Amino acid sequence: MAEPLLGVENLVRRFGGITATDNLSLEVAKGELHAIIGPNGAGKTTLISQLTGQLSPDSGTIRFAGRDVTRLPAWRRSALGLARSFQITSLLPDFTAADNVALAAQAHDGHSFYFWGNARKEKHLREAAHAALGRVGLGHRADTVVSKLSHGEQRELELAVALATGPQLLLLDEPMAGLGVAESARMVQLLQELRREFTIVLVEHDMEAVFALADRISVLVYGRVIACGAPDAIRANDEVKRAYLGEQHAVVGHGR
Repeated sequence: MAEPLLGVENLVRRFGGITATDNLSLEVAKGELHAIIGPNGAGKTTLISQLTGQLSPDSGTIRFAGRDVTRLPAWRRSALGLARSFQITSLLPDFTAADNVALAAQAHDGHSFYFWGNARKEKHLREAAHAALGRVGLGHRADTVVSKLSHGEQRELELAVALATGPQLLLLDEPMAGLGVAESARMVQLLQELRREFTIVLVEHDMEAVFALADRISVLVYGRVIACGAPDAIRANDEVKRAYLGEQHAVVGHGR
């Protein structure tokens, strides 16, 4: 059996008396879209922050692309191909869409202390920015200041920023947060296209999107994985229904 692209074993992270991830283990195979769901406070964002290096675990192991990255800093993990989008947008609002993406490409090149003007002038960075923007359908908005973009466009821009870093694995933290019906449908379509090329870990509360997109789903409750499997198995799991899906089960009960 092939080694998973991402492997997490017995991950523990505590904040005072609260255990945010509690001996959490999971595996993500190369090429799959693996969704992580659970109620608020289940530890989902804490897990993602540990995977990317923003937080260090108290114990446990994180392996990525065949190596132990548990103690590597965030920038080293990014260089290996881990890219994250945030639950709350982390864009630079006074810069253009292209500037934001070019700066991400510049940082990935190892020149994170260059001034903004360098990213604007470097041809290969501009080309990388426009290519990433085109991938997410924002090519026509390249020169628009971020503060002038709609919320949905800003979520798409975050994906472009992640793509500009040349990822192997995309870690997406609630990319549909705050989106309307039409914007959510557009995001689902975009993720359907990106999954053909990238391995994706998706943290998301939109259950219709999760069940439409996921190859496998891990369910977190109180920092533990209580179930992991294909969407149909998760939908039929009584423990998952009691702990999280509840009435949502009826909403998502009509297939992927």
